[in-house]
Formats: sequence, C-alpha cells, structure tokens
Amino acid sequence: MTENDYLLAWGLYALAALGCLLVGFRLTAWMWRWLREPLRVIMAVLLLTPTIIDPVKEKFAPAIAITALDLAFKVGNNVLRAASDLAMYGMIAFILYAVFVLLRWPLERRAKARRAAAEAAARRDADEPLDDQPFAADSRDRYRSEPPEAPAGGSRERLEPRL
Repeated sequence: MTENDYLLAWGLYALAALGCLLVGFRLTAWMWRWLREPLRVIMAVLLLTPTIIDPVKEKFAPAIAITALDLAFKVGNNVLRAASDLAMYGMIAFILYAVFVLLRWPLERRAKARRAAAEAAARRDADEPLDDQPFAADSRDRYRSEPPEAPAGGSRERLEPRL
C-alpha cells in the first residue's frame, strides 16, 4: 500500500465517519439533552478514534474497525490496544464534556433568570392600559363621543388624525 492509497483510505473513512455522525445527530435530535449529548460523545469517540496497527511504519486504523475485525475473524492481536485506545479517548472526551457542562450550567441559570425577569416585566407591562393616543390633551378624552371644546381665545388646536 503506497502513501497515497493510505491517505485516500483515511480520507474516505473520514468522510464516511462524518456522514455517520450526521445520521447519528439526526437520530438523537428528539431526545432530552442530558441523554442526547452523551450519546453523541460516544458516537464521536467510536467513529473518530484511531489506533496504531504497525508501530514500525506508523500505520493507523480506526479502533472500532480493528476491534470488530480482530474479534470476528481472530486474525490479529490488536484488540487490547484498540480497546485501550477507545477507553482512553472516551475518558478524555467525557472529561472535556463534563468541563463544558460545568461551564455551561451557571450561564444557563443566569439566562433563565434573565428570561423570567423579562417575562415578569412583560406581564406587568401588559396589565397597564396602553395609551393609543399620545397626542390627546387628556387620555380620558378618547372615550368621549363629542369633540373637544374649542379654547376661549377662538383658535383651535391642531387636530391629529387617528391611525
């Protein structure tokens, strides 16, 4: 296998793995977040973890494929190495995910409190009557059926149209 074939095989695998991740993301979209996100981390670890198969030539292969092939056909002795790589990368991914969750948690609590305050202010504003005639001399004038009286000087105020 030449270097170009090796790179082409990894490129095709990366494209297929990203497609599988996209399908996995779509399949888990309906779930609760506390279940969806760890499943997505597991999928990413399983699909994107490499393991070394030839230490002399520094050749790598997907750990899940090596594990499955070695267990199914009993052809190699790389099962333990691939399983330990999967466990190590899984542990690293879940530690990073836990840090992300711990950073996100107070931010979400603050955003939820801000949203609740905004909703309370919106309810409070909805209870107040709206002044739909800002140019009226008195806001109670809008409920009268007769037009407002002319001032004593004989000149009339400017009359604004109602919209």
